[in-house]
Amino acid sequence: MKLMKSGMLMNWIRISFFLVIWFILMFIYSFFEKYFITVKKYKIEVKKSALAGMKIIFLADFHHSEIVSRRFIRKIVNKVNDLQPDLIILGGDYVSSRKRYIRPLFQILKDLKAKLGVYGVIGNHDYQVSKTEILREMRNANIISLDNEAYWIKYNHEKFKIGGVADYLYDKPEIGNTINDVTDDDFVILVSHNPDYVEEVKNYHIDLMLSGHTHGGQVTIFGLYAPSIPSKYNQKYLTGLKRVLNTKLIISNGLGVVGLPIRFFAPPQIVLVELISDNK
Repeated sequence: MKLMKSGMLMNWIRISFFLVIWFILMFIYSFFEKYFITVKKYKIEVKKSALAGMKIIFLADFHHSEIVSRRFIRKIVNKVNDLQPDLIILGGDYVSSRKRYIRPLFQILKDLKAKLGVYGVIGNHDYQVSKTEILREMRNANIISLDNEAYWIKYNHEKFKIGGVADYLYDKPEIGNTINDVTDDDFVILVSHNPDYVEEVKNYHIDLMLSGHTHGGQVTIFGLYAPSIPSKYNQKYLTGLKRVLNTKLIISNGLGVVGLPIRFFAPPQIVLVELISDNK
């Protein structure tokens, strides 16, 4: 009996030891995952075959700060330019909490290159830090604001509409400029920092909506569940491709971090969208 109890105790000690080692390794890993930039690819069908082949890069949540360095952001810009996108869209939250990080960030982002230009919206952190200064630095970096604005863009002699809205939480998003002159045959992209906004516009003609804000949970239980997510719909709009009526919504994990300087099974993402013909 004593030998049996002794054996059970030793097994319990071994299991406890391995669990402690595993926990320590996972904890250390979480500090490194924030540097593991992934390229998340999506293929989106379009009715107009002339738009097929267009490559769109979506970048969100840079959160330049004392824990998200210029070196890291430069690495992102270099990766994006290597992908040779036709269009680059920025999803807001350029900085976390301090004005002094605004200009250095956009001095790097001005090097982004895309044939059809670079466009961007404002996020909740941007609004709280200084929407005015961020819009000014966006202009200086040749980034076209989508703050309740929209534009027709030509690609292969065909046109499509891209629009954006102000931050859903702290500002007044207005979709009118995006949808006021489109038809059912047009391809329409809407950019909203916050994916929750899709519930407000799901009955409108929007083919593709691009959002960030959630960070994919930033710290998750092996990518299956996020204990904390800034969405009133909980896990519904955590990350990835969702279909909301006729709108396809892509939610990026974002790139930087805020609060905790870690990520766990929610790696930073460069989102690459390739348009393909629906062949109908």
